Amino acid sequence: MEYLKKILKKTGWSSIITSTIFAIIGIILIVKPETTITIITTILGISLIAIGGYKVFEYLRNKGQYDSYSYDLAYGIIAIILGIVVMAYWQEIGTIFRILIGLWIIYSSVIRVTLSLQLRSAKSKVWIYSLVIALIMLTCGIYTISNAGTVVIAVGIVILIYSILDIIEGIIFLNNLKKIA
Repeated sequence: MEYLKKILKKTGWSSIITSTIFAIIGIILIVKPETTITIITTILGISLIAIGGYKVFEYLRNKGQYDSYSYDLAYGIIAIILGIVVMAYWQEIGTIFRILIGLWIIYSSVIRVTLSLQLRSAKSKVWIYSLVIALIMLTCGIYTISNAGTVVIAVGIVILIYSILDIIEGIIFLNNLKKIA
């Protein structure tokens, strides 16, 4: 039982830390939306191009030694192309980013619904608050994914709201850990 309690406590804290990171990302997206997406995609694009260049260099350096086992040239060319695409289509990457964030929020809220039901079965009085928070989080996730017109600032606000609710939920979970375990 102590082992389960330890794992649940670790899960609660990792959720709070993850939510804090999401809150910081949300604040940055609210304050500097276009700049943030441009910087992220530029760093990603440059990194992919650099990795691709390194792989091509490795292929040329080792040419003839391990040709039948080396995919460095193929990996290098693909990474360079991906880097160029990421930098050229930074706005579309922002859309993909929005969808991935929305999916993460939905996943997290579904986990929170199950946790609130566990609190209910443990006869905790805060299960309803936990459920309401999880349902609000679910709504935020669905809104983030389904609203194609969502601007980056709105995504930042939704991420910030989600993070705050998730931190509150994590604290409620940690405070009722004894009842669950």
